[in-house]
Amino acid sequence: MLVGFAALIVALLVTFIGRPYVIPSQSMEPTLHGCAGCTGDRIYVQKLSYYFGDPKPGDVVVFVGPTSSWNSHYKSIRSSNTAVRGVQNFLSFFGLVPPDENDLVKRVIATGGQTVQCCDAQGRILVDGKPLDEPYVKFNNPFDPAHPEVQFNAGGRAFGPVKVPDGNLWVMGDNRAESADSRYHMTDELQGTVPVKDVRGKAVFKIWPPSRIGPVRAQDPQ
Repeated sequence: MLVGFAALIVALLVTFIGRPYVIPSQSMEPTLHGCAGCTGDRIYVQKLSYYFGDPKPGDVVVFVGPTSSWNSHYKSIRSSNTAVRGVQNFLSFFGLVPPDENDLVKRVIATGGQTVQCCDAQGRILVDGKPLDEPYVKFNNPFDPAHPEVQFNAGGRAFGPVKVPDGNLWVMGDNRAESADSRYHMTDELQGTVPVKDVRGKAVFKIWPPSRIGPVRAQDPQ
């Protein structure tokens, strides 16, 4: 009886309050680690903030891939064995196993109604014509002002302008040279933007490994 009640509480917390996630790649370094050969950060992602408002510029958010472009390389993490898969799904309900979906983590750069593009003469991203201050960015693609037309997936950083639709977000990784973010998906039906409805929550704390325990800070670049 007591165990069942405790399990119910945990399930409610995971469903409505927040849950842990594993960082799957190096796209958010150095803010979050997920590189090959290191221990990927475990983060706690809370849902409460977005019950009362939408994500804001600078928030680090977890979202599910919204289009086939984002999900083209995703493979299910569930076992092909029906019984094992059932156990995995059950444990996921309590936050003990990751959900079987393509969950990604990026930083919000622009929100609905704003226009985002790159770059100015200093290689900075512009939102509504104003350059961003991004102290969290440590690694960047080289930017050549003489050739701003070179696109991100061709080795450069230029993109846009893109007007973010209402109810959507423009998201980018802090490790710009290694992040297949909104820039990479500009040819999909959403122009690389992510609907707010696909956001799972706001990353607020690194919970593993012990050497990296600490807050995940939102820093408004605008």
